[in-house]
Amino acid sequence: MSEEPTPQHGPHGYSGDKAALLSRLRRIEGQIRGLQRMVDEDTYCIDVLTQISAAKSALHSVAVGLLEDHLAHCVVDAARAGDPSAKVKEASDAIGRLIRS
Repeated sequence: MSEEPTPQHGPHGYSGDKAALLSRLRRIEGQIRGLQRMVDEDTYCIDVLTQISAAKSALHSVAVGLLEDHLAHCVVDAARAGDPSAKVKEASDAIGRLIRS
């Protein structure tokens, strides 16, 4: 996740909160390792399912935050440049994927 602009994309909207985002993803990674440990230790299936739900919710929250950043930065910047249609399409597609997951 580089803060350097790429040929297709400028600086990312989450760049200012990158440390917090990485911290959150590391906590989620810890949750996943905990799930592996639970299965390895034959933890009761409902308890494992509860933790899976919590991990999914945490990832969903990160995804929604990234989507909000995309709208606030990438789409707004494209609108200022005169043609937001590609960025709006990207956002719409991302929303569709989030809804289906």
